[in-house]
Amino acid sequence: MDRLFLDANVLFSAAYRSDAGLRKLWSHANAELCTSRYALEEARFNLSEETQRRRLTKLAMNLRFFEAVPRELPTGIRLPEKDVPILLAAMQAQATHLITGDVHHFGAYFGKHVAGVLISSPGEYLRKI
Repeated sequence: MDRLFLDANVLFSAAYRSDAGLRKLWSHANAELCTSRYALEEARFNLSEETQRRRLTKLAMNLRFFEAVPRELPTGIRLPEKDVPILLAAMQAQATHLITGDVHHFGAYFGKHVAGVLISSPGEYLRKI
């Protein structure tokens, strides 16, 4: 079973529209979904409508939460300060995948394992299943 750590942008996109394709992740039988309170609050902050925030709250009921434990990033990994807690929380969760749409900051790591976590775009993961 895959353990997917969802970045804030994935949570945001899944809640933004009621028919968002990313919601398929929530119905994938062979995946456990997780995130952090940090990612959830970032997504909530960026949603502008109350209906979107309610959708996010409902989606969050099916997530396990893990928080970043302060430690050094693996050798050679460089991320902006705001993204460090995402990777550290995914590592703490012992996620098999970090699912993120953040091509700008995580794109160099797509398709690579970082501390045992495969960094993947949502589209790439969904195509795989």
